[in-house]
Amino acid sequence: MHDIVIKNGIIIDGSGGERFAGDVAIDNGLISAVGKVTDGGRREIDAAGRLVTPGWVDVHTHYDGQATWDAIMAPSSWHGVTTVVMGNCGVGFAPVRPGDQNFLIELMEGVEDIPGSALAEGIDWQWETFPQYLDALERLPRTLDVATQVPHGAVRAYVMGERCNGDEAATPEEIEQMSQIVREGIEAGALGFSSSRTLLHKDVHGEYVPGTFAGSDEMLALGLAMKGLDHGVFEMVSDNLGDDDEWEWVKAFAKETGKKITLIATTPAAYVDGKIYRIAEEARENGMEILPQMAGRPTGVLHGLESNFHAFVGHPTYREKIAHLPHAEKVKAMRDPAIREQILGETSGIRSANLGPIDELMKRVFPLGENPNYEPDFEDSVAGIAAARGVSALEAMYDLLIAGEGKELFYQPLGGYVNYNLDAQRMLMQHPNVIMGLSDGGAHCGVIADAGMPTFIMTHWGRDRKKGDTLPLEFIVRSMTRRTAEAYGMNDRGLLAPGMIADVNVIDFESLRLFRPEAVYDLPTGGRRLVQRVVGYDYTIKSGKVTFEAGEHTGAFPGKLVRG
Repeated sequence: MHDIVIKNGIIIDGSGGERFAGDVAIDNGLISAVGKVTDGGRREIDAAGRLVTPGWVDVHTHYDGQATWDAIMAPSSWHGVTTVVMGNCGVGFAPVRPGDQNFLIELMEGVEDIPGSALAEGIDWQWETFPQYLDALERLPRTLDVATQVPHGAVRAYVMGERCNGDEAATPEEIEQMSQIVREGIEAGALGFSSSRTLLHKDVHGEYVPGTFAGSDEMLALGLAMKGLDHGVFEMVSDNLGDDDEWEWVKAFAKETGKKITLIATTPAAYVDGKIYRIAEEARENGMEILPQMAGRPTGVLHGLESNFHAFVGHPTYREKIAHLPHAEKVKAMRDPAIREQILGETSGIRSANLGPIDELMKRVFPLGENPNYEPDFEDSVAGIAAARGVSALEAMYDLLIAGEGKELFYQPLGGYVNYNLDAQRMLMQHPNVIMGLSDGGAHCGVIADAGMPTFIMTHWGRDRKKGDTLPLEFIVRSMTRRTAEAYGMNDRGLLAPGMIADVNVIDFESLRLFRPEAVYDLPTGGRRLVQRVVGYDYTIKSGKVTFEAGEHTGAFPGKLVRG
């Protein structure tokens, strides 16, 4: 008698091989049989007409604070994710000297848009060193497994104090001390080391993340701290990919350690003519594993009255008379014709080269509606709607913002979307070096809701795409399970095979659907975040325990800390 038998499913096992009809047996938290299972189970799940897949392994999240107080780990857990990797982008909460905790909170708040008040209230700071942080993570059971990396920003702050920001170089002694901290963290179980080298990442005071301008000697030394260990990934967010100096130390690290590097490019230039992927090809030809990370669609800023941003946040009347109001009163005030005329007659106080002229911006801002479309046409944009109505783009945006209950959100894809299709995204997703990531689960609470990325990839690329070819489900499932697990050395998961951890999704694929993101106020101190709900996951099983059934948490918390 097995613990659980999932019967009659359509199995996509994570290997990339063709789907097949069969059963999955689970015993003692592990897969015990796949194929035809004749013995019964203490619990049997009829998966007739359902997909049976491994649980998703999401390697780019920012639950570093939330994981210390929240056992549910939503929204990722709602979307079939059974393992998350944190500590990305060089930010995190360990190591930290007593009294310096607020610095790391302000760093995370600025870079990842997580309310600082929620972090200050929710984190209990039962640690100073990185190994102590891992021990704290291990004490809280969860719905899913968590793993983390040693963040450059926290390490630099711990060693250099107030000198950690800006372009001041670390001394040889400080570099040696930082290297020891990195190695100590990896030896204790961190999956790797992460760093941010992009001008996009600043704290709440506008200071760049510690390490942004660190010299090549520091970067190489911290990477070499992993040399000789049996695991360790170097994750780096960078504006400088392709620059000779940056590329030379990256190659030196890869050659000397044999470790994997996963790169997130943050400038459009890195993607011109596949530049970043040529870099990866050059590395592969030289025996180095350099893995660009990408998502299933461009990261998107969400405009709206319940978001942190929309077209009128910089207009004086909105800022002075409306911004502070509760949502319902905000909508009521904006429906006053006099207020409308006043706001539309004003010039925004926001000036940003990234925004550009408002009419041009509105060509790539799209109302999501109840059934979000992330590959829309010009006609679906605010500018397209304005043209059809014979009004200005700002007038259309104003009226769309306050329609209904004023809860509409508007998707602005970053990094282009010039041709109104995702053909280039599809091509890059299939590159053999690419790994899927960048869901940013737990982060960007006020402007981005991409934690449902696995569900988007399944539905859009596996079923719903109208503008071109889809992708085989077998490829998609492997990309989000075995491929991501292996990239970070978690070789015990991401595959439905005997002996593997029993992390399983049973999916009603025809019913699988994302809803429009919504604002909820469930963080500590009532902090707001944008989340995206889903239907279609009949069961999610973590380590042999059913954690979610028909979208509802079962009360089971089998998730643990994954140590490298």
